[in-house]
Amino acid sequence: LFQAHYAFGLNVSPSLPQRFFLIHKGELPLRGQYVAFRWAGGGPYPAGVTFIKEIAGMSGDVVTQVDRDYFVNGQPVGRAKPLSRQGLTLELGPTGTLPDGAYYVRSPHPDSLDSRYGLTGWVSQAQIIGRAHALF
Repeated sequence: LFQAHYAFGLNVSPSLPQRFFLIHKGELPLRGQYVAFRWAGGGPYPAGVTFIKEIAGMSGDVVTQVDRDYFVNGQPVGRAKPLSRQGLTLELGPTGTLPDGAYYVRSPHPDSLDSRYGLTGWVSQAQIIGRAHALF
């Protein structure tokens, strides 16, 4: 019964200060909360890997970019790097108004692979596993 509604998530990168999460399957997170979602594939990760990030933007919010700095509704959410730690070129992520069922995800870490980059882009509701609760 537990597995029908919950799962555990492990963040193996330094992108978030916490490492272990309880995922409430099917619960849609709100702005500022953590979300667990399935990676669409590409770059260093295969499709289906679980990512955990913070929700910074939701449907109707406006994502803008000035130089390599990203903003959601005028609030800064991160600066995009030109190259990955492996030296690969990082394409910039999308800008504009988030459509229904789309989320801008972020992490405070400068190396986080989040919505600042085209590889991640905006996360669709179909990719979402559920709300993630940081345990430690």
